[in-house]
Amino acid sequence: MSMPLIGVTTYLTRARWGAAWNLPAALLPAAYPAHVQRAGGLAVMLPPDDPSTAPAVLARLDALVLAGGDDLDPTLYAACPHPRSGAPVPERDHWELALLDAALTGGVPVLGICRGMQLMNVHAGGTLCQHLPDEVGHDGHNPAPGTFADHPVKPVPGTLTATLLADAPLDVATHHHQSVARLGAGLIASAHAEDGTVEAVEYAGRSGFALGVQWHPEVRDDLRLMAELVRAASEGGGS
Repeated sequence: MSMPLIGVTTYLTRARWGAAWNLPAALLPAAYPAHVQRAGGLAVMLPPDDPSTAPAVLARLDALVLAGGDDLDPTLYAACPHPRSGAPVPERDHWELALLDAALTGGVPVLGICRGMQLMNVHAGGTLCQHLPDEVGHDGHNPAPGTFADHPVKPVPGTLTATLLADAPLDVATHHHQSVARLGAGLIASAHAEDGTVEAVEYAGRSGFALGVQWHPEVRDDLRLMAELVRAASEGGGS
């Protein structure tokens, strides 16, 4: 069986490297492609492009990973920006919404990670809490910039998330200050943190693999979610 081709979305931001370079860049933390590779997939980066090209891109992929990163533009869910919300990156937002739409339409397996899960919710018509500490009264989901913390989440029994991870609490790597507020149409919450924060979403009644998690599996050793994405990709999604 050939190794499936897994597309991973990227940041679009200004970056510095080498002795003098300081330029706009499409970049991705190395943990993402490494996680795909360890699970048995071939990783390819998907920098922002014209949203109209998304169906053509998805036709060549076997699965899609929506990576973490910048806050989504709150105007996408009819909200005013919170003082703590990051500057929007509309090129990335519209590109990834188009990729997700093409993947769901074409039955291509999808895994959303952190921002990726939030994008899945917004795509379905849901809303986001723009600064989670305002809601839960603590900063345990993002205690220090640039580092990952761990906290327990509990999958909801009977969901795909629980099938893959068991329904007992498990510790996950966290780094986010936004979260799902109102769930989008057709989505169900399939895991929660101890404070009630939605930690995973999936599509009710949908066959195939389409799952979003608020945590960052790529920075820990647990390959179960990525391995299932790769398995689903190998069995028929995409090209």
